Amino acid sequence: MKKFFKILGGIVLGLVVLLGAGLVYFFSAFPKVGPASDLKVEPTPEKIARGKYLANHVSVCIDCHSTRDFNYYSGPVVPGTEGKGGEEFRDAAGTFYPRNITPAALGNWTDGEIVRAIVSGIDKDGKALFPMMPYPIYSQLAQEDVEAIVAYLKTLPAISNEVPKSKLNFPLNLIVRTIPQPYKPQPAPSPADTIANGKYLSIVAGCQFCHTPVDGKGQPLPGMDFAGGQEFKFPWGAAVHSANITPEMDTGIGAWEKADFIGRFKEYADSTQSHIAIAKDGDNTVMPWTMYAGMTEDDLGAIFSYLRTVKPVRHEVEKHPKPVAAAN
Repeated sequence: MKKFFKILGGIVLGLVVLLGAGLVYFFSAFPKVGPASDLKVEPTPEKIARGKYLANHVSVCIDCHSTRDFNYYSGPVVPGTEGKGGEEFRDAAGTFYPRNITPAALGNWTDGEIVRAIVSGIDKDGKALFPMMPYPIYSQLAQEDVEAIVAYLKTLPAISNEVPKSKLNFPLNLIVRTIPQPYKPQPAPSPADTIANGKYLSIVAGCQFCHTPVDGKGQPLPGMDFAGGQEFKFPWGAAVHSANITPEMDTGIGAWEKADFIGRFKEYADSTQSHIAIAKDGDNTVMPWTMYAGMTEDDLGAIFSYLRTVKPVRHEVEKHPKPVAAAN
């Protein structure tokens, strides 16, 4: 019997050693993204203006990294909170807090470190970010557009705001280390190439990211690109589902004209329409209409033209599902 336990103990010890060696390798090998570049962004007025446009109206960085007031339709950003971070997002994966991206928090980051965080999801300390910060789509930003965003962020008023650390549940706290990838910059398409430009804008604006339904693991459902139905929950428990924006005639936007599409966004550019009061139990949306409303008509038109080329998917979406009553 003693021999048996001795053998068993040896096996257990061997397994512990193997597990330990595996963890050491895992933590040393991932994330597989190299050090930040020594890039220094030239803050020209043109670059800052482009970055302001992108961060507020296309990639909408300011939307997630500010305080939104959901007493109004689409939760417009509260003036004076731009970039301070700290809003809580909670789901089965964990609890997340967008970081402070004003100079108060990024003042000791190099330009290369900021770029790496945006496009590869690695922070200053080399830690992987959870892709609720959608760096997998920002990895497709053109180099000049990433630099423009960095130039703009450095002009934000510095807001001192200590943001809690996000907490990922197991095993996502390990899996997240495998997600970041090295950045492979591509040039921005010419605005004259309407379809290519519309595709680029739709990617970095998160259209496919939000309007494609996902499975229980957060992976896009095959064949359902842009078909809507992804669920977003508000802090108070209500939910909203993204719309079908494929060119399907009955359940998508196939019957829309370009002017309808542009007008739907520009409706919220009006100061009155951007602050439509909502009853506490009224239907609302996480879609930041008031931010996207600042996109140019040419860019909105390009996105529409691109969406006309994607596969039509018949998918009826109930945008505001009623909460399921609790069982007695």
